[in-house]
Amino acid sequence: MSAHSPKFKVKLAANAEELQAAQRLRYRVFVEELGGSGPLVDHEARLEIDQFDPHFDHLLLIDSALDVPAMDKVVGVYRVLRDDAAAKIGRFYSEDEYDLTVLKKSGRKLLELGRSCLHEDYRGGAAMFHLWNALATYVAEHEIEILFGVASFHGTDVNALGQSLSLLHNRHLAPADIRPSAQPGVFQTMDLIPEDQIDRRAAMLAVPPLIKAYLRLGGFVGAGAYLDHAFNTTDVCLILDTGRMNDKNRALYTKERNL
Repeated sequence: MSAHSPKFKVKLAANAEELQAAQRLRYRVFVEELGGSGPLVDHEARLEIDQFDPHFDHLLLIDSALDVPAMDKVVGVYRVLRDDAAAKIGRFYSEDEYDLTVLKKSGRKLLELGRSCLHEDYRGGAAMFHLWNALATYVAEHEIEILFGVASFHGTDVNALGQSLSLLHNRHLAPADIRPSAQPGVFQTMDLIPEDQIDRRAAMLAVPPLIKAYLRLGGFVGAGAYLDHAFNTTDVCLILDTGRMNDKNRALYTKERNL
């Protein structure tokens, strides 16, 4: 894309064409860039699709200043599922990877997040803040209390990721009352390196920006990781309990929400 001044707007996908625009960006990031795949991926149409898409709301970040077809103006997406919608289909998306019983029995209003991605030309700038702003507004409108979802490290070599995974386990593990755990059959321990041997700076530098953003807001991780060989990622479960945010977290949340 050529250099230009972006003109951002965020909206919920309202029709099949807008959903396909989200799936096109996901294909670009998760399939072409990261080497992922899946049974419903449409390589001919370049769409990353799964069976849960019809049940989620899809937040679209659109750069209307781009001189490209409408489908390619979508430069960021966030997929969200409220607990009332999950109840209708009998499950959350991430339950293949994580046992969510502790969250589902909490009596709190839940929102599952997933498939978050940005076009490569928009990373490291204001684009993610616009998406976060829209997400925070959505959370407020629906009175969500706990946000959760899987976020990923690239690759499935846990030894290469050992510093970062161990730091998350030792410093950011969720309290027991809101701590999901990777499903028993696929549980990959994150406690790989003794805490006194972790190079904290190097470990945090290797943590993906999305995970760091939730940690800054007071977020936690669940117990254990999941190795997703289809998408060539190592997944962790992120949990953000709005009721546990301290004044500093809340001030940052408000600042980012209003950017």
